[in-house]
Amino acid sequence: MKKITSFTINHLALLPGIYVSRKDPAGNTVVTTFDIRMTRPNYEPVMNTAEIHTIEHLAATFLRNHPQFGPKTLYFGPMGCRTGFYLLLTGDYESRDIVPLMKELFTFIRDFHDPVPGAAAKDCGNYLDMNLPMANWLANRFLTEVLEQITEERLIYPD
Repeated sequence: MKKITSFTINHLALLPGIYVSRKDPAGNTVVTTFDIRMTRPNYEPVMNTAEIHTIEHLAATFLRNHPQFGPKTLYFGPMGCRTGFYLLLTGDYESRDIVPLMKELFTFIRDFHDPVPGAAAKDCGNYLDMNLPMANWLANRFLTEVLEQITEERLIYPD
């Protein structure tokens, strides 16, 4: 069986950043899948499920309510390896195109201190598995260490 593209990326050289994972035709448009890599694979600890779950709820809510990108947001969800998230947008984008959006998003998550949207038994299948303080901390770390001074090596997959 042929390896899928995401398994051909050299994860030993991959830094936290924003990468275009793939572009797929969908009718008359393109769906761009972004790899929002928050931790360095195989070099630092992965994120725990509680903070990933919290980030997912906050990010999905923020993105789907965003005035420009809300109608273009198809999906935001965690990677199985727990090192980041996938964001699927309708449209043909490059990583640099969404840096301002990611800065908005992770500032929102860093500064969010209210009840997590959808964190109730009637709204979520595992509502108790949430960690807002750690989600705030991780968002701040990604914002300050990656997004605020993002470079090309954190926008284009390594060879």
